[in-house]
Amino acid sequence: MAATKVPLNDEQVLSTGITGLDDVLNGGFPQGHFFLVEGEPGAGKTTLGLQFLMAGRGHGEALLYVTLSESEREIQKVARSHGWSLKGITVYEFTPTEDALRPEDQYSAFHPSDVEFQDAMQNILNQVDRVKPGRVVIDSLSEIRLLAGDSLRYRRQILALKHFFTNRGCTVLLLDDRTATQHDLQLQSIAHGVLMLEKVPRDYGRIRRRVQVAKMRGSAYREGYHDYTIATGGVEVYPRLVASEHTQGPPDGVVLSGLAELDALWGGGLDRGTSALLLGPAGAGKSSIALSYAVTAARAGQFVSMFLFEELTSLACKRGAGLNLDPRPYLKGGMIHMEQIDPAELSPGEFVQHVRDTVETQDARMIIIDSLNGFMNAMPDEAHLPLQMHELLAFLNNRGVLTILVLSQAGLMGANMTTPVDLSYLADNVMLFRYFEAAGRVRKALSVVKKRSGPHEDTIRELTMANGCITIGKALSGFRGVLTGVPTYVGSEQALRDDDASPK
Repeated sequence: MAATKVPLNDEQVLSTGITGLDDVLNGGFPQGHFFLVEGEPGAGKTTLGLQFLMAGRGHGEALLYVTLSESEREIQKVARSHGWSLKGITVYEFTPTEDALRPEDQYSAFHPSDVEFQDAMQNILNQVDRVKPGRVVIDSLSEIRLLAGDSLRYRRQILALKHFFTNRGCTVLLLDDRTATQHDLQLQSIAHGVLMLEKVPRDYGRIRRRVQVAKMRGSAYREGYHDYTIATGGVEVYPRLVASEHTQGPPDGVVLSGLAELDALWGGGLDRGTSALLLGPAGAGKSSIALSYAVTAARAGQFVSMFLFEELTSLACKRGAGLNLDPRPYLKGGMIHMEQIDPAELSPGEFVQHVRDTVETQDARMIIIDSLNGFMNAMPDEAHLPLQMHELLAFLNNRGVLTILVLSQAGLMGANMTTPVDLSYLADNVMLFRYFEAAGRVRKALSVVKKRSGPHEDTIRELTMANGCITIGKALSGFRGVLTGVPTYVGSEQALRDDDASPK
């Protein structure tokens, strides 16, 4: 995870039971305070609360879960769905019973809140004095708000609860489903810290979930939104990547493609700790060139991680085998990691965490993202893609990783080709792919148009993929306008016939 941050004080913190959330909170919740966890129904508040309690179970702490809206049976069912046992956790249920439906049990002389509210509060306090817990979860505040009847009484009771728990050294999570008609800023002012869980619906695919620390008194924490998921096993948080926390010494060395002519275009190869953008229309050979780098690195004993958004891994392997770049032996040998990514099911934060894991835990020396078009589809707002890519590329560059990015342009030929998002200014190296027509044939060309770290060849070369290999031809000196897709031939007819007849 991120580098360890220095806390603002010596106050002990308690783990939340969620590794990513601990990273966001600089270790966890400060002990002995009152915290508010806000989120609409289905945001994962109950699951988060249970994980917080279970994290204290290994330290022998007394633990209390107070449920005002669900039964103990429902809480146990949530735990079983994640494969958890609530052994060691006291679950106290305060919910209306079937007797409350009988006419003779309906209040007539007193308002229900005058009786039920006091009963609920007193029972909770009695349970705390009986269990003497170190960690408490109260689920949910909406029930207390309704029982209180008015906002003044509600605020006073929450303040009283805060002092009650603080005097007993309890660390308390208050879960609030945000069903109030207005946003309860008064409650946020009372709490020592506030977590806000949000559901961000998309037109298609899985709902994106993100968490934000709105407040944490006297503690350092990572600001901004952090994606999270709820799956079997609980809530998993993916902290927002901050590249400046992962600086290392300057990387050195050159990465080769296995194609001497291609390396010559780059001026001898691609430097480690840089990023390369392969830009061009669909089918122009970008993925094949990227695969050439992957297989060559794996042959040299370096671990490579490939993330495929559009192409199935089986098809990528089949395509590579047809070009003498079969990655399957290296997949089996553990030198290449090839992962199929579904942008409809994966959030950007989760994808970035996958990339980080392969670098930090498996020491990947090359990352290939094929393509950025798919990654952009996973973003709820494409305007944020450059910011997220800037942090990711800076992190990978600091780790000495070569990053190869594939980006497809819309259109095939001519001046009508468009780029869905301009990331050329972020990439250290840019290679442009083009189709062009000559002598009745559709041909492919490539050229290096940018290299920050040194000189590069400025010629345009023909790219062919036939007879089981990739070939980088000689410079297309007889054409003008190749990169536009509408070239003009300025050479001799005999030279064109000779070139067309040469073996590919």
